Amino acid sequence: MHPYFDYHHMMDVSDADAAVAPIAAAIGEPARARMLYCLADGRARTSTELAIVGGVTPPTASAHLQRLKAQRLVTVVAQGRHRYYALDRPDVAAALEVLSVLAGGVSTSFVPNTPHRLREARTCYDHIAGTLGVSLFERFVAIGWLSAPRRSTTVVVTADGRSGFERLGIDIDATRALRRRFAFACLDWSERRPHLGGALGAALLHGARRRRWVSQDLDSRILRVTAAGRRELLAPLGIAGLRLHHVTTGR
Repeated sequence: MHPYFDYHHMMDVSDADAAVAPIAAAIGEPARARMLYCLADGRARTSTELAIVGGVTPPTASAHLQRLKAQRLVTVVAQGRHRYYALDRPDVAAALEVLSVLAGGVSTSFVPNTPHRLREARTCYDHIAGTLGVSLFERFVAIGWLSAPRRSTTVVVTADGRSGFERLGIDIDATRALRRRFAFACLDWSERRPHLGGALGAALLHGARRRRWVSQDLDSRILRVTAAGRRELLAPLGIAGLRLHHVTTGR
């Protein structure tokens, strides 16, 4: 018998190996694969949007998404009355990327239909949303001010983050003492990636207005970054090159 052809060894399959088959089967159905690749850009989508991507009816899409959720390939994020689906963890995107390389395929990008000015920067309740809000959140995570959210949307302010936010004029203890959720990843409806929500997000917007880093019309949610905002907020954070076309002269 060939030394590598050992029936006893073949029958002694580990739990990890056995788990590969149902995951592969979940990915392998064409509609589900299209849904997963659609989510691989890091943005979340509704089941209706994913039904269109998968080329199936909404009920069929829901069944597919439940299958993907059961295998921990996607997770559900509730935002108000809406439910969005996103990849469960970065490892899923990495696996899809490898499969795409093997298949020689390419993926398409998410193109939102949100009006340009509203997408760039706006308020979401009392915090900063749009491209600006998402970029700030991702930068806070990248420089270690905030922990990256995992299974929960809750984020934690690190020791470096405490010092950093206080340099931006935010009193962390006073903000934490408010009778509301302190800090969480709020899913952005135009970018489909999180921006900073909660009391900390509100404090950031309040401070940005007070220091005239952003301006806002009375009858609009649109925010405009001022020249001072570019210089005093974005530049120190290393995102001064953020492409925002509507910048006011400010001070």
